[in-house]
Order: sequence, then structure tokens, then C-alpha cells
Amino acid sequence: MTDGVALPLLEPVFAGIKIITLSKGQISTMHVGLKGVMNELFIAELGNKTRRGLGGKIESGKFPGGLAYGYRVKKQFDACGEPIKGDREINEEQAKVIRRIFNEYALENKSPKAIASQLNEEGVPCPSDKAWGQSTINGNRKRLTGILCNPLYIGKLIWNRQRFVKIPTRTRIARPNPESERIRKDVSELRIVPQDLW
Repeated sequence: MTDGVALPLLEPVFAGIKIITLSKGQISTMHVGLKGVMNELFIAELGNKTRRGLGGKIESGKFPGGLAYGYRVKKQFDACGEPIKGDREINEEQAKVIRRIFNEYALENKSPKAIASQLNEEGVPCPSDKAWGQSTINGNRKRLTGILCNPLYIGKLIWNRQRFVKIPTRTRIARPNPESERIRKDVSELRIVPQDLW
């Protein structure tokens, strides 16, 4: 109402049909706008809670998510028979491939492209189950990705290296987090590559 004049209730209409729900009754444009804002706030808060939970896992020495090439989930159970989650162990078959890549790159001066080509010719399974590529081996030094840049291979777990940001033209892009926001844990039992080779 403005100056005693009632404003019309704006209604979202699809194909000339009013939207009516059991819980809210007839849906107006105001419902759509407010619900959209509330949903965005809920998703942001859920993301923050998830990150806090994952950070807690790292602090307790557990892996919060993905499985890096060269490792497998360590299957173990607690006293009640429930699986203990978040532990990893070395997959020796894949670890041999990782050591081979480091040797060929560092000692034989082979390029990541040449190494990838040779691995593909030999039919060595790739981390993505597709084909080995130069970027799979070389990765990104700033983001610590790829076989040659992953510090986990020397027993250093670094979490929160990057975050994903939504932008209008694409779904999301990765951006590196500042060093001060990264969490580091020593996991020397998971070292695959000797220090001098690294």
C-alpha cells in the first residue's frame, strides 16, 4: 500500500497458469524474489559449514575428499564394525608409475608430453581413465596440481589450496587461496618420491 492505494500483487505466470502451493498458497513475484535470496544465503552458509567440517578432518589427520593418483582408500573398521573414513594408503602399482615419471623427467630430461605419449603407447592407465596428457603430468605449480607438482608425493598434505568462484559466463572457475589460508599436515607414511628426486 502506498499513500492509501493498494499495489497490485504481481504474479509469476507460466503458460497463463497461476502457481499455487499447499504451504504458501498463491505464489507472487515477491515470493520468488525473497525465496531466491533466502536460498542463496542458505547455500552460502552450508558451504561455510562444510568447509569448517573438512578443515576439522584435516586437523585430525584425515583426508576430507578426493583420491589422488598413487593412493587408495585404507579400509578399516572401528570396534562397532563401522568404517573408519578419511585414511589413505599407497597404491604400489600406481606409485611405480609416479616414480617412473619423476625419473624420466628429472634424470632423463624427457618432456611431460613425451612421457605422456610413451605411457599412452604402453597402455598405462591414466588417473582420469582417459589418456595421459602433458597437463596431467606437468600440472600447475601455483595450484600444486599434476603429478610433478603434487606435494603429497613427498608426504605433505596441503588442503584449501584453491576455491571455486561462480561467474556469470561460466559455471565456476578455480582461484588459488593465499598461503595463510592453507592447512598443512605431515603425512610422511604416504611419501612416494624420495626428496632428492623431488
